[in-house]
Amino acid sequence: MSLTARPGLYAVTDSRLTPPDLLLASVEAALRGGAILVQYREKSAPMADRLRQALDLQAVCRNAGVPLLINDDVHLARRSGAAGVHLGQTDGSQTEARHILGEEAIIGITCHGSIELAETADAAGATYLAFGRFYSSGTKPGAPAASPSVLTNARQFRRPLTAIGGITVDNGEPLIRAGADMLAVVGGLFGGSPEDIERRAKAFTRLFQQHHPLFSLSR
Repeated sequence: MSLTARPGLYAVTDSRLTPPDLLLASVEAALRGGAILVQYREKSAPMADRLRQALDLQAVCRNAGVPLLINDDVHLARRSGAAGVHLGQTDGSQTEARHILGEEAIIGITCHGSIELAETADAAGATYLAFGRFYSSGTKPGAPAASPSVLTNARQFRRPLTAIGGITVDNGEPLIRAGADMLAVVGGLFGGSPEDIERRAKAFTRLFQQHHPLFSLSR
């Protein structure tokens, strides 16, 4: 499954906000709200639990026609049949990930606030480039800060651009205007009831419809 050309919400799970008993219902709500990409991020659970959760998520995402990515773990992505993987700068080789997962896999790369890191990822064939954090983040409070201008500068690579880090419905618009094709959201999306999650996801979807050039040009 290739990465959709449609810009929008990139839903990222978190074991505190989407614990096992709420994981599937939370992701299903995000998908109903218009999420175009889902990332399963779980670093501490036993492998057997992670594989079971990834398989369940893969079924949910497949039914919705939305790609599932696995955070960091290339082998879990392969075993679960996920569409690909998201790799940080210390999470292994992008080239090796491509070799293991195949040419059609989605491979996203964290570039922090660096055009130089983006150049390296682009040259190695990354599917999308992720930048951030742009705002204070409870998920990654120690991550280096990034300026929205990096999104504008990264348009030169002609790859989908993702913004991450403390993003909410209230602060996402400037990042879309700067060049983000996807907003990767954790705390600004998950937590609360499925109805709450679906409502927030729909609000993010409306942000893209109102402010992303792809939608603006079609109006």
